[in-house]
Amino acid sequence: MGEIDDALNRAAAGTATRPIPKSAQAQMRFLVKSEKGSTRAVAERLGVTQRTVERYLKGTLRRPRKDLAARLEREIRRDWQPRVRQRAKKRAATATGIVIETRARFGFTAAPGSTDDARMRRITQHLPPAYAARLFDAQTAGATEQQLQAIAAEGLQEIYFKDRGRRAQGLEVEFTDIDYIELDF
Repeated sequence: MGEIDDALNRAAAGTATRPIPKSAQAQMRFLVKSEKGSTRAVAERLGVTQRTVERYLKGTLRRPRKDLAARLEREIRRDWQPRVRQRAKKRAATATGIVIETRARFGFTAAPGSTDDARMRRITQHLPPAYAARLFDAQTAGATEQQLQAIAAEGLQEIYFKDRGRRAQGLEVEFTDIDYIELDF
């Protein structure tokens, strides 16, 4: 997983309408239910024994270690409210678009005489639904981090740097050295 893929997953998790279960027992119960009753599958997902999962289900164990608690929360967020996530993605891909906030190195290939040296920039930009749809489709298809970066770079190039084709004709943007990236839809 890359930075853009993780940012897409965090943005999707942020669309949840209800909080995740609080207690370890309720969290385990949710995971077992999502795995169709298989405690073995939950144990494999969490990297613990099947017996440990059963103890949490019974209530014998109540407070997981920090590393297990983090894995447990991560796995729950992955499966939490899938229909709400799909609705939010569909809305972003068809109507609202996606907001990208990043601090990264941007370099340019442009006409001679322009400043094309790469430098760090902090950019917050709304991208239209077409770019959101392309990002979601690429993520679903298992695209690499470079492919996701290329889609994001193209969106920033057209919307931010070229101002939807009103300036900087022939400009090509390189999007590298991501310091951080946050997406919201």
